[in-house]
Amino acid sequence: MICRRVTAFRQRHARLRGGSAGANPAGFTLIELLVVIAIIALLMAILVPTLSRVRKQAKAMVCRAKLRQWGAALAIYMQDNEGRFPCNAGGSAGEWLLRGALLSVTNTDPNVAQNSFYHFRTTDIILCPMATRSRPLDGVSASSSGSARTTFDIGPSVRRGTVGREFPAWIMYRPAPLFVGSYGVNGELFRIGGFGSPGAWTRRGWLGCDILSLRGKSNIPVLLDSGAPSGTPFSAGIAPPFLTSFDAPLFMPFCVDRHDGYVNSLFLDWSVRRLGLKELWKLQWTMDFDTNGPWTKAGGVTPEKWPRWMRKYKDY
Repeated sequence: MICRRVTAFRQRHARLRGGSAGANPAGFTLIELLVVIAIIALLMAILVPTLSRVRKQAKAMVCRAKLRQWGAALAIYMQDNEGRFPCNAGGSAGEWLLRGALLSVTNTDPNVAQNSFYHFRTTDIILCPMATRSRPLDGVSASSSGSARTTFDIGPSVRRGTVGREFPAWIMYRPAPLFVGSYGVNGELFRIGGFGSPGAWTRRGWLGCDILSLRGKSNIPVLLDSGAPSGTPFSAGIAPPFLTSFDAPLFMPFCVDRHDGYVNSLFLDWSVRRLGLKELWKLQWTMDFDTNGPWTKAGGVTPEKWPRWMRKYKDY
């Protein structure tokens, strides 16, 4: 029945155009064009979210690949320096390492290029592809090398914290040129006395804790997605941020919603994996950090205690 009506319609349409009854009309009708447009719009609505998700996954893989390169460079440094990282009293040695400053007592020339670390160009591996925005805050904080000034203070390191909604990055203004990064170190590993281990003085300068003697390396973070170049949570009770940017300088730089509820991290066994944001409270940040503290399921945290923007993410 429907087929006969369609055939009759085509015959009448063909006669009006002056063509034969069996000839196809030239071009598309308006209805056919609208149907095609509707189909294309439907396909786009289906494919765009999928493509966006795949794009984010690809960027997350690039992020983890950069952290693995950092792991290779840090492993070489540790092997060349008695199983220790560079350190100082304030822990800013890790910031200099990210900046690419040469960690040498003999290097006091401020004009020496400061953009590589063990043949890795730090400018190439310091920025996560998801850290697309950086907006300076009003406050500017200065970072110096403390008791190891002659070791790696080639000029005052002045950085300015940044926020960029879910994807904050940080900016270091001196030494020039401007240096933008999106990873931060666990400052405890770069502090004299970190993890209960005294620093060691060598001709290359101060070295930090004896990493080879530490246990549970797979749960000790070294380098993570971050809104600041360093952070150290000395207390497991420190509260999460109530904004998706860092508002607590010791720990919260790492609690950034950069990968849809996850951040990527390099650990002391040189493995790289993604972490749930609430899993940050389960890591061994310091020797006496309580991994079953008040912000874990074992410590009795309940979903409503978390900031609203974090409640939808997995508990640990």
